Amino acid sequence: MLRISSGRGPRPMSGGFETFSWYYFRISGAALVFLVIAHLIIMHVTTDVACTTYAFVAARYGNIFWRVFDWLLLTLALTHGMNGLRITIDDYVRSAGARMWLMSISAILLVIFFMLGTITLITFQPVASAIGPHCVIK
Repeated sequence: MLRISSGRGPRPMSGGFETFSWYYFRISGAALVFLVIAHLIIMHVTTDVACTTYAFVAARYGNIFWRVFDWLLLTLALTHGMNGLRITIDDYVRSAGARMWLMSISAILLVIFFMLGTITLITFQPVASAIGPHCVIK
C-alpha cells in the first residue's frame, strides 16, 4: 500500500547520512528554484529560442561564470533527483536485495551522468568554423 506524504516529516534524529540527506534535499531544492528560474529567463525569455544555437552556447561558455552556473545546476539537479529516487526506493521496495540493486544502479547512473556533464563543461572548446552568424536581438 502506498503512503501519501504531507512533506512535513520530522528531521531524522539518528544523525549521519540520513540527517545530511534530509537537510540537503531541502537546501538543494531551494537553490534549484532560483537556478532554474534564472536558466529559464536567460534561455527562453530574454533570448529568442531560435537564437539558442551552437554560437550562443559557445559565446556563453567563453565566460567561466556560465560554465560554473551550468555545472552547479547539473550537480544540484542530479543529486537532488537521485536523492529523491533513493528515498522512494527505500520507502516502497520491500526486498532488501532489490533495494540494494536499484540503489546501486541509481548511484552508477548518477556518477555516469555527472561525469558526462562535467567533462562536457570542462572540455568544451568552440569550433570557429561551426560558429556561423549570430542572431541579432532587437
